Amino acid sequence: MSSKPSIVFAHGLWADGSCFSKVINLLVADGYEVIATQNHLNTVADDAAAVRTSFGRASGPIVLVGHSYGGTVITTAGTDDRVAALVYICALAPEDGDTTQADQTKFPQTPVFDHIEVADGRLFLRPAGIADFAGDLPEAEQKLVWATQMGPLADLFSQPVPGAAWKSKPTYYIVGKEDRTVQPELQRFLAKRMEAKVTELASSHVPMLSQPQRVYEVIREAANAVQQGGR
Repeated sequence: MSSKPSIVFAHGLWADGSCFSKVINLLVADGYEVIATQNHLNTVADDAAAVRTSFGRASGPIVLVGHSYGGTVITTAGTDDRVAALVYICALAPEDGDTTQADQTKFPQTPVFDHIEVADGRLFLRPAGIADFAGDLPEAEQKLVWATQMGPLADLFSQPVPGAAWKSKPTYYIVGKEDRTVQPELQRFLAKRMEAKVTELASSHVPMLSQPQRVYEVIREAANAVQQGGR
């Protein structure tokens, strides 16, 4: 049995677990056990429960990785004792009891929100908005991202988030300096509040797709620290 920790991913809005595929390939090649959860984006509680359920499949301590709203999910799910470290990718990270939206209101709205439509009570990204979400990907990959998106219920960001794992777990944060979905200054604010080790990349909102090697390196750093028993 490998002594390496297991890596568990939680995706955000307008995505699914396949958004981590490039990084997963790198981690698996390096001998890591990897699990990508699928969030239904109905409630924070349900998504956190889905992530915790995946912990039962893990064979070792867990490095929990969240992208975008997936940061909200790992913020609450990461309080589980099996989680040894957290990695946030252009992600949100509410205070205990706050909503996902609370910190976003402190910063200007990003361009992507000019391209949202509502269908059956869910928020979806229009094709015109994909450049603000994943503009540093080739056109074919942008179309794939749009095609595989999952839309949240409209009130998802207004739901309180119980727990704040970043207050007690070693934490790493990847800032997308060219992000047009989550404000880079919001990302820096959150990373500072959680006292995370920060890596800044010249990327859109999806560095795990546009710069998978760099994202892999941050996750590997977190995993190595867990394996060595420190940060």
